[in-house]
Amino acid sequence: MKLGSAVAAAALLAIVTACGSGTTAGGGNGGTRIGIDHPRADSDFWNSYIKYVPQMAGELKVDLMPATNSQNDVAKLVNNVQALIGQGAKVIVMAPQDTGAVANTLQQLENKKIPVVTVDTRPDKGKVYMVVRADNRAYGTKACEFLGEKLGGKGKVVQLQGALSSINGRDRSEAFLECMKAKFPGITVFSEPTEWEGSKAASMLQTRLEQNPDIKGIYMHAGGVHLAPTLQVLKQKGLLVPPSDPKHIFVVSNDGIPQEFESIRKGDIDATVSQPADLYAKYALFYAKAAADGKTFEPGPTDHGSTIIQLPNGLEDQLPAPLVTKDNVDDKSLWGNQAG
Repeated sequence: MKLGSAVAAAALLAIVTACGSGTTAGGGNGGTRIGIDHPRADSDFWNSYIKYVPQMAGELKVDLMPATNSQNDVAKLVNNVQALIGQGAKVIVMAPQDTGAVANTLQQLENKKIPVVTVDTRPDKGKVYMVVRADNRAYGTKACEFLGEKLGGKGKVVQLQGALSSINGRDRSEAFLECMKAKFPGITVFSEPTEWEGSKAASMLQTRLEQNPDIKGIYMHAGGVHLAPTLQVLKQKGLLVPPSDPKHIFVVSNDGIPQEFESIRKGDIDATVSQPADLYAKYALFYAKAAADGKTFEPGPTDHGSTIIQLPNGLEDQLPAPLVTKDNVDDKSLWGNQAG
């Protein structure tokens, strides 16, 4: 990683050496306890992430406390964090789904000098040691370019948004719309906020297809919750047909779960962005351990194919998230081909 000085570079080398040599976080007997809260267990993507966490904790020799799960409820997240602190957590890893509602909790943790690593989402306010995330604006842009080219720059598409209370939902949505306006002005976009809920996605897509039977493209913000209901609606309407059929609706998704890959192979959907569940778990714990050891980082390229950027309230490591289509869906390096 590109750090600001030779001293900082040496500090990073110490982290990498510690991770490889089996030293526990904190460097002592049992290490510094790291608390982690999972955001939900009703998404195939998050369930994959949850499975990776203990595996990565073992590889990195992290003293990880039993995880809590806030079930997409910010009140539960707040309570879980308080419980983890009470049990002796010295670093907290979390993935707040409502990125505007955790500022007070982050302030409390800062007051207690407890570093915070957030995964997948970037809090709107409140100090963070590191955000482990991919460039969500790039998700929206990749989806736009894929659909725009498939539709020849004309027609109608539906954007099944996540929750606009989340920076992820906003980033994906805004980038998708900006790209469409700039590059494909002949395409009409219908944006439907689903709050990351599959049932809402199904209802909104059903209504939109009834009102606009000539829709030719769908962008799903989260395959983990949107894939199954979207395929169900398309099947009910006789639109779940291969790309060679004129009735085919081109679908691009986000997540990179195995179910999306299988749907690409079948021709039911056409592309997804592989959001790295394995790397989210790995680097969330890597940075949590680094925080426990008092290490610091600066913006710049990393040694794992990502870039650390400066935020108003901390740093963000933007991990790579490639577009997956029929051309590379069998790539063994993709976590969705390793899961299970």
